[in-house]
Amino acid sequence: MGKYFGTDGFRGESNVNLTAEHAFKVGRFLGWYYGELKKQNNDNSRAKVVIGKDTRRSSYMFEYSLVGGLVASGADAYLLHVTTTPSVAYVTKIDDFDAGIMISASHNPYYDNGIKLLNAHGEKMDEDTIALIEAYLDGELELFGEKYTEVPYANRDRIGRTVDYVAGRNRYIGYLISLGIHSFKGKRVGLDCANGSAWNIAKSVFEALGAKTYVINAAPDGYNINDNAGSTHIEVLQRYVVDNNLDVGFAYDGDADRCLCVDDKGNVISGDHILYICGLYMKECGELPHDTVVTTVMSNYGLYKAFDKKGIRYAKTAVGDKYVYEYMSNNHCYIGGEQSGHIIFSKYATTGDGILTSLKVMEVMLAKEKPLSELYDGLKIYPQVLENIRVQDKTLAQDDPDVQAKVKEVEEKLGDTGRILVRESGTEPLVRVMVEAPELDTCKELVDSVIEVIKAKGHAVE
Repeated sequence: MGKYFGTDGFRGESNVNLTAEHAFKVGRFLGWYYGELKKQNNDNSRAKVVIGKDTRRSSYMFEYSLVGGLVASGADAYLLHVTTTPSVAYVTKIDDFDAGIMISASHNPYYDNGIKLLNAHGEKMDEDTIALIEAYLDGELELFGEKYTEVPYANRDRIGRTVDYVAGRNRYIGYLISLGIHSFKGKRVGLDCANGSAWNIAKSVFEALGAKTYVINAAPDGYNINDNAGSTHIEVLQRYVVDNNLDVGFAYDGDADRCLCVDDKGNVISGDHILYICGLYMKECGELPHDTVVTTVMSNYGLYKAFDKKGIRYAKTAVGDKYVYEYMSNNHCYIGGEQSGHIIFSKYATTGDGILTSLKVMEVMLAKEKPLSELYDGLKIYPQVLENIRVQDKTLAQDDPDVQAKVKEVEEKLGDTGRILVRESGTEPLVRVMVEAPELDTCKELVDSVIEVIKAKGHAVE
């Protein structure tokens, strides 16, 4: 990860550590850089960049700042307006844009925001290009054999323009509808749109496929995104599904690149459940290359035990849907994702897509003619305890010989009945200690034993 950009873009509190000036300069670089690449390929056309945003009040400020930077550098900026991250990825790829930008801080509160960058294939921007942007932000750019404290402005007829491109969002909606191979007629479906990007898309897709929709948290006001709503507050949808006797419920996050579900009995269906349900169905249909599902190291131990029994192989990547997709792309895998609900169906999308995920869960329900509550038989999610401890130095704390010895001792105690995972936070001075075991008390006891050693060795910040 870089100075500004993490695994999911440049994220921070609006006008605190992510400012309108940052956005303007990101636009300036992208507009100039892609224009220069075209020139070097003897292409005199303008660079084209497509932009989407979520419903945060600050998203408008960042949108206009990015547009100002892009057109000042000679690029044309195409605006999808309020839309989802996966829709920006889809449009970027399908309509031959040089890059795509999504303005969102995903599941974070309204006062945070972020700039997510996508390449021409609709994939997350490569680290080399991100490094160039960061160098430009710091006034230290070296590129094409020159040093730049500032990149040139476009002049006269080379100044770019802005294009209203809501048609691109509509094309994405049509694409999702085309993926519904079964009629949803007769199904009562709850949709929690988190007062975010899915608010005017999810309902349209489900109703076009025949479902009777019951929609909550679809009245964004700029401040209520993710506020007691969406996939980070799944308990709201749980109550709603039970109270209204619905067949299923789907909860999205602020930019709708993740989805969690609620079954007909009100149980939470996590990303691990979805990987199991869809992975098993794809295997039965002969659509699971190498019989492999891609997970992250945070997937539940019970998922792996269930996959073993079903003859499904699995890969484990670092945390982050970016790493999941990279593995999938390099190894020709069709499904992968995270416990949090970032699920990637690589045959249909280059990113996690919450609405697509919900359509795929519906497909399994309808094909098997079973309620969702019966589709994860054989999967036992192990109790999990995860605790964060603030430390002075993440690496020193994790690499301490006594800490490692305690972790090894816990591993030996658990054997094949559970697991321990100790890892650094990617964004904060924290060490995360997680244990999964058959009993919750065991998890708590073992997590505490590791944290006690970290504290005893003086690594903790009180």
